[in-house]
Amino acid sequence: MKTIRGKLLMYFFVFVILFQVTAISIFVSSNELTNKYNESFQRFLLLNSISQKSDELYALTRIYVIEPEDENATNYFEKKDELTAEKENLRTLYALNENIKIKNYINLVETFIHESELTVGFVLKEDIEHYTNHLEEVRLASGYIQESALELIDVELTAYQAYYKDLQERNGHFITFIIFLFLTTIALAIFFAIWFSTGITSPLHKLSHAAKEVAKGDLLGEAVEIQSNDELRVLGDAFNNMRSNIHELVKEIKDQSELDQLLKEMELKHLQNQINPHFLFNTLNTISKMAYLEDANSTSRLIDSVAALLRHSLGEIDDQVTLKDEVNIVQDYFRIQQTRFSERIQFIMKIDETALGIEIPRLTLQPLVENAFIHGIEEREEGGVISLRIEQTEESVVIEVSDDGEGIDNEKIERLLSLSTVRDEHVGHSTGIGVTNVIRRLQLFYKKDNVVEIESEKGQWTTIRLTLPKISEGVIQ
Repeated sequence: MKTIRGKLLMYFFVFVILFQVTAISIFVSSNELTNKYNESFQRFLLLNSISQKSDELYALTRIYVIEPEDENATNYFEKKDELTAEKENLRTLYALNENIKIKNYINLVETFIHESELTVGFVLKEDIEHYTNHLEEVRLASGYIQESALELIDVELTAYQAYYKDLQERNGHFITFIIFLFLTTIALAIFFAIWFSTGITSPLHKLSHAAKEVAKGDLLGEAVEIQSNDELRVLGDAFNNMRSNIHELVKEIKDQSELDQLLKEMELKHLQNQINPHFLFNTLNTISKMAYLEDANSTSRLIDSVAALLRHSLGEIDDQVTLKDEVNIVQDYFRIQQTRFSERIQFIMKIDETALGIEIPRLTLQPLVENAFIHGIEEREEGGVISLRIEQTEESVVIEVSDDGEGIDNEKIERLLSLSTVRDEHVGHSTGIGVTNVIRRLQLFYKKDNVVEIESEKGQWTTIRLTLPKISEGVIQ
């Protein structure tokens, strides 16, 4: 991930490198021009120096011929060495130059030096005729050197004029290039400044707009999309996650509040139905033991069923119980109703015992069975059949409570499944809990909406089907 600091450093280094490359290019070009100018100027100086030293060497040669003393000899040899050294410098400067005039000039200087040496040598031998002839040659060679030097300097000046013209043109190009570089740099700086600032302000504007939406309570707006790959993208992702988490938290709080309200309603109904539970349980236990002692086993079992049913109904409403506990209470309820209605009522149970280990909210099955009995079977003279079927798949446990009673019309089914705010008219034998209460508690417990299905044929039958996940995502607190 690139950081804003990294981007700034990268842009800074790009501009620094750009200016450094430009500065180096200008320096190299200027240095090239300076070197050419220096070489040309050095040639001027060297030609002039050789011309002067050849004239001085001729003068020292004449002096030595007239006065062959040691001091004059020393002066002669020093000047000759200087002229020889400058001749070699000239050869080096013109090493790549194939101009015939330069070669002739260098040969002329060598001849001049050689003739002067011969003159001095014959002076030492006191050969007047020979050193006089060679001295004349030295004089003539010195004159030729002067003339040749002037010609070469003239040639150099002619070449220098072209070079100077080229220098002027390059100078104009440099000025144009500097102006172009200045304008281009300003344009690039403005472009990068706008581009970089937009890359920062645009995501901040999106985040600011989204934050205002959240402040107004809109937690379901579109996610903030930030295309950059720096800290702003991390900030945008964090904001999206935060808004999503807030939405989930608010929804969870609403669900929990609704669940608390349902539990409070159930607690109120339980309080309305209580007659001092401990006194009632103790009384029922006493009656059950007396019936057992009097060999009234059926009565004893009936009283035990009533006590178990009442104890389960008056337990902690927000507890979770196993499906097996709920099935046991339904069996007790079946036993009580069969005792009341005898052959009018039939109860059928088909249960997969291996599916009874899951946990469900307390008072889930009993209200459904009560609802089937009260609204489907109880008012019918011919009675009916209520069945409880439990089976399982790999992921869920399916519970069906069916009756062959009066059935439910489609309008009421839709009202039940939509959790209509119209209060349920059902008043159970032991709980007072309606179907809508059961449905909503299951939805809140499993955090799923499609846990309950209702199928019915008016005047024929009704089936309520619960599809419960084996691992719940919610926990009743």
